[in-house]
Amino acid sequence: MATATNNNASSFFFILMDLSGLEAAHGWTAIPICSIYGLSLLGNITIMHAVKSVPSLHTRMYLFLSMLSMADLGLSASTLPSMAAVFLLGQRKVGAATCFMQLFFIHTFSVIESSVLLAMAFDRWVAIREPLCYATILTTKCIRAIGLATVTRSAALHLPLPVLLRRLQCQPVNLLSHSYCVHPDVLRLASSSTRVNSAFGLFIMLSTLGMDAILILLSYVLILKTVLNIASKAERLKSFNTCISHICAVLLFYTPLVSLSMIHRFGKKKLPAQLYMLLSYLHFLVPPMLNPIVYSVKTKEIRIRILKILHPQKL
Repeated sequence: MATATNNNASSFFFILMDLSGLEAAHGWTAIPICSIYGLSLLGNITIMHAVKSVPSLHTRMYLFLSMLSMADLGLSASTLPSMAAVFLLGQRKVGAATCFMQLFFIHTFSVIESSVLLAMAFDRWVAIREPLCYATILTTKCIRAIGLATVTRSAALHLPLPVLLRRLQCQPVNLLSHSYCVHPDVLRLASSSTRVNSAFGLFIMLSTLGMDAILILLSYVLILKTVLNIASKAERLKSFNTCISHICAVLLFYTPLVSLSMIHRFGKKKLPAQLYMLLSYLHFLVPPMLNPIVYSVKTKEIRIRILKILHPQKL
């Protein structure tokens, strides 16, 4: 007899996946997970505090950096509840409504981060291409409008996701592939047609992350063209050096994402499930942890401010 299905979100639930092969080692796996979240929170809060407390850092580049830190905090906070439940408490069961809410916030903050990276690429292009008009093009009002548009676009596009997911029929118990809920994983478990959900999810992916990636690449093509036209070698290196931190942040965010997409489309059946899970963790957990480190190392003003916080008597 076939297992009954139900489209009432209160009548079915999901089982979060533990690290394959390490289910009995929660005490050990919790250590790196907690360390990643601790470093993410500490690093991003420190960046935001440094930018807010130093008037000389109230510039366009650092305002965008604060936006990136806020997006990183939001992304970390979105995955933290279920990760903590799995690795600290051993609780893997999550209700459908809670799962849908989590995937909404995860995807929303992921797109916000992508949008901020695009805005930062535009900022670097304007600063290098039009240095004399930089302040008049990217005004504080303009930056606020970019921030508002970023949040509005991401939230508005993802609001229908929980509603569409509630229409699907699922088994009473559903085993996820990750320690958190994401849209493709939930769709995979549906026992009814997912054509509308899949089409809408693909539309969101292409119109946000896909479009942002193309525009970021185009920005750097224009930046490279502008830099190569600078006569002085020292000025060329100086101009390009201002982009290094942003390039690292883009690679940290998009490399696991592109790899996940390729595996999902072409090689998921041929590759071990552990690799798919690892790339997913790299995409959602590593950028919020490493972005503050990259910007602290490569940005002198941020580095000096952090050193003043750590050693106020010496500086």
